[in-house]
Amino acid sequence: MLTQSHLWCKVKKCLTYSYIGMYCLDMARATTNSDAFNAVAEPRRREILIYLAGAERPVGAIVAALGLEQPSVSKHLRVLRDVGLVRMRCQGRQKLYRTNADSIRPLHEWAGMFERYWQHQLIRVKELAEATVRQGPADLHSPNQNLKEKKL
Repeated sequence: MLTQSHLWCKVKKCLTYSYIGMYCLDMARATTNSDAFNAVAEPRRREILIYLAGAERPVGAIVAALGLEQPSVSKHLRVLRDVGLVRMRCQGRQKLYRTNADSIRPLHEWAGMFERYWQHQLIRVKELAEATVRQGPADLHSPNQNLKEKKL
């Protein structure tokens, strides 16, 4: 017997990504505050982290600088704080937020793996470009010259 969620999945089969079960209600999703990677998947949270990297700031300064609504900023800060990417301290009635470098380190190390890959790829592109330049400008135009000769 098919449940309502199974029927919903069958209806959604015509939509993008439905073949991998993205729309199935039975499939569990990771919460945004389950780990740092899920937390930074949201672009606004990354903006907040970048802004806080410079200095400790109150919520009002974050709201003004990023042009977001205060409740939205507070929600994002709570998620970032729950996973340990941001620390908060109270100064009178103000809550000041700053990044937690120790918790950001695993993100940096993981992204560093891809940085090394792209640096290797860029070195290969540079070597190919330099080899092309060494061959001289005549070789660079030869495909166009061949096309012109065929048209004549």
